[in-house]
Amino acid sequence: WHTVTVSLVGGVLGVLFTIPLRRALIVHARLRFPEGVATAEVLKVGTTADARAGGAVRLLLGAAALGGGFKFAEGGFKLWSESLEGALQLGRSTFYGGLNLSPALVAVGYIIGLNTAIVVCLGGAMGWLVLLPLYQAMVPTPDALAGVAAAKATWSGQIRYIGIGAMLVGGVWTLIQIRGPILQSLQQLMTLYRTRDVLHSSEGIPRTERDAGVVWLIGLTVAALVPMLLLYRSLLGQSLLGGAGLTLLIVVAAFLFSAVAGYMAGLVGSSSNPVSGVTIATIMCASLLLLGIMGQGNPAGPAAALLVGAVVCCAAAMGGDNLQDLKTGHLVGATPWKQQVMQVIGVATGAVVIVPVLSLLQAKYGIGDATETHPHPLTAPQATLMAKLANGVFGGSLPWHLLVIGMLLGVVVILLDTRQARRQAELRFPVLAVALGMYLPLKLSATILLGGCLAEWVRRGRSGSAASTEDRGLLCAAGLVTGEALVGILLALPVALSSVWPGLSGDPFQLFAAPPWGGWPGLLAFALVGMV
Repeated sequence: WHTVTVSLVGGVLGVLFTIPLRRALIVHARLRFPEGVATAEVLKVGTTADARAGGAVRLLLGAAALGGGFKFAEGGFKLWSESLEGALQLGRSTFYGGLNLSPALVAVGYIIGLNTAIVVCLGGAMGWLVLLPLYQAMVPTPDALAGVAAAKATWSGQIRYIGIGAMLVGGVWTLIQIRGPILQSLQQLMTLYRTRDVLHSSEGIPRTERDAGVVWLIGLTVAALVPMLLLYRSLLGQSLLGGAGLTLLIVVAAFLFSAVAGYMAGLVGSSSNPVSGVTIATIMCASLLLLGIMGQGNPAGPAAALLVGAVVCCAAAMGGDNLQDLKTGHLVGATPWKQQVMQVIGVATGAVVIVPVLSLLQAKYGIGDATETHPHPLTAPQATLMAKLANGVFGGSLPWHLLVIGMLLGVVVILLDTRQARRQAELRFPVLAVALGMYLPLKLSATILLGGCLAEWVRRGRSGSAASTEDRGLLCAAGLVTGEALVGILLALPVALSSVWPGLSGDPFQLFAAPPWGGWPGLLAFALVGMV
């Protein structure tokens, strides 16, 4: 029930905060939301019955089969690894390079376009090719690590904190930039409330712009926070005043980071949305606030910070995903308030379903640190990092210098982007996109860049009509994302079912324990997908 409460409260807050964010990020900022655009293309094709639509459907299904087949060969049969990676050792510094062999990531890069892909990859290059070798030159890595392992260890344990610092600055700056549209959204909600016509406004607002009213927004927010207040009192022994303070912290942090996660989902899609980075930033801020209240060394401090982070993590994850849904609705002419009502129902369903899933995984594999019962658990690296962060704040071992460096870099990027805006330059440097690149593995941003380059090539018209080719490319990208996602779910089912029926093998499709030829066959298949 504790897990249900955290998931439900965070999910509902994520839905409610997308109400004012919808107009800010979808209508005014006009962010791409790649999965939302892809879903809209699927819906448009599926509801059209002319001959041209028949060809589009075949293209869409063919691309879905291609993406799904690629995922099945890599994730099911284990014919090749998911990425190609290498490292060059120069003295004590490691220069890492990698490429994720995922057609879906190429499709994401195709949808978001070259400019955004360049900026994300620029952040990755700054983190992996500049900051990481520089840090290793000053602070030697353990002798047992070398090459790719050394690069990943330094990035995961140190450089990521720089990305988190930049993300904190970027989140605040992004909210400052979109404050106008958010206030306009709230004013519109108040207008609907004053007319007492929450669902069918008589103020001339189009049906496609009617959000759920302010009664929903305020009423459900208060209703969602009551169980969280009770949970803080029961689990942490907080007073009513202390529980109310932590609950208020949840509201502020959930709104801030739902906006950040929604903005990033609009830039690079939900699949690359740094929800873990948002959660880490939340836990750090919550830990600092709680440190002043509860004192250093308090054993309940890390748990309190992690509870705040868990709710905000759910809110940010649902906020980004729900904005993808609302983007789809915006493109196909849906009614926003109806979508928002169904999103609340979906969140409530997911909060109940997730508990037996997590319980089965914990019972079967274990999660986190290895124990005698579970010697090979699911490592959950992000969750482990979050726990270390909370313990680090209360134990006094947090790398503050890296966070400050990240914040300063964020300020520098903001100044550079402001200069570009004054020059009316086509290439801009959104600070959150750069911070995202520093936080994500370089192999992901490199693949996204390939998709952006492919989109630019198509946009300039490699054959026939550029507009026609671009439309076909968008449909193909939508199919690749859809196919890979569906097959990914299919491959996860046997693992989940094996927890219920021990006689069922967890990997019935697997041909090899490890990819026999590494990632090279995948690179060839990856190139063929790009050509198609």
